[in-house]
Amino acid sequence: MPSKVAEIGLSKRGELSFQWAQRHMKTLERIKIKNQKKQPLAGYNLGLCLHITKETSVLLMAAKELGAEIAVCSANPLSTQDDIAAFLSSQGVNTYAWRGQTNQEFKETLHSVLEFNPNIVTDDGAELHVLANSRKIKNILGGTEETTSGINRLKVLEMTNKLVYPVIAVNDAYSKRLFDNRYGTGQSTVDGLMRATGIFLAGKNVVVCGYGWVGKGVASRARGLGSIVTITEVDYIRALEAHMDGFAVKKLSDVAHIGDIFITCTGQTKVIRKEHMKKMKSGAILCNAGHFDVEIDINYLYQEDQKPISLRADVDCFTFCNKKIILLAKGRVVNLVSAEGHPPEVMDLSFSNQLLSIIFITKNHGKLNSRIYKVPCDIDYNVAKYSLYAMNIKIDKLTHLQEVYKNSV
Repeated sequence: MPSKVAEIGLSKRGELSFQWAQRHMKTLERIKIKNQKKQPLAGYNLGLCLHITKETSVLLMAAKELGAEIAVCSANPLSTQDDIAAFLSSQGVNTYAWRGQTNQEFKETLHSVLEFNPNIVTDDGAELHVLANSRKIKNILGGTEETTSGINRLKVLEMTNKLVYPVIAVNDAYSKRLFDNRYGTGQSTVDGLMRATGIFLAGKNVVVCGYGWVGKGVASRARGLGSIVTITEVDYIRALEAHMDGFAVKKLSDVAHIGDIFITCTGQTKVIRKEHMKKMKSGAILCNAGHFDVEIDINYLYQEDQKPISLRADVDCFTFCNKKIILLAKGRVVNLVSAEGHPPEVMDLSFSNQLLSIIFITKNHGKLNSRIYKVPCDIDYNVAKYSLYAMNIKIDKLTHLQEVYKNSV
């Protein structure tokens, strides 16, 4: 099927954004140059469901230059940067993405990518993986997954013997998870919050729901800007860690009445519910940094106020119980809807893992079973090493004596 984007005339602006990101993604560029002569992706169709950002365009263009034929759709109806979609389409990438898709249009783009008959599927949230597995498409050799939420969904398929091809959990690579989920989401979530609202964060009571890697990053960045941060958790270990990191740890129902800003980072459904919203003070701001738009009970908000007022882009005001509750980005990922997602330096690590994992599948798919695999250690290690080289950082090496001592009994 031909590409479907908002406006192909935006391609020149998208090219400039691509070039800007490319200059800041030196690890991915190094991997591309190192493999260019071998053309390891020649003859392979890649089907991808990713947020269409300038950083994603660098990954896709690198894969294209390594020989791949590509079809891509957006991982979120509201996250597409239309100039990037236009640029990709102009470069021969089959692109099915535009900002502001309906849920039905979003689902149709997933089908469009699968009609491209991909050999390898790369996903951000597992929407494409779940659809491909339900249709039991036979020509898929393997796939990769970018997110914690997506890996959790794929684990369910694996446990029920419904996973029909091997998947590499790129999200779980140390050089991805520790930096992308923590530093990248931390900065970009606060960026999205501030772009959407323009509010002053110092002195605000910020409640962060969840203290996984995303929650850690968000909490750290909010505290760095002077916010008074409280963590809510359901996991004893993470709650203890948050306490040891110097954060107040409370039940959500006990802090609902004092929070100025609530940020969900759990990957769970209905984290902020009716009973919490009823306790909130007028003007409380709700936003989500998890992948799906289910963490805040949006249905309850619309039940109470069917016609919220749009105060500004991505800022909706619901009025009920003689107070106002503010919802950002319609409950979808605020860092991608209200900002531009992760900075290129962070996505350089994530997408380097993606590209090397895709190449790994082309070489090893015959040895892999239909289950979830970790990123090979040498890929994870090399991504970190290349990244340090790109930043001109040099580190020490073990001496011969130290190597002997390390390996002694």
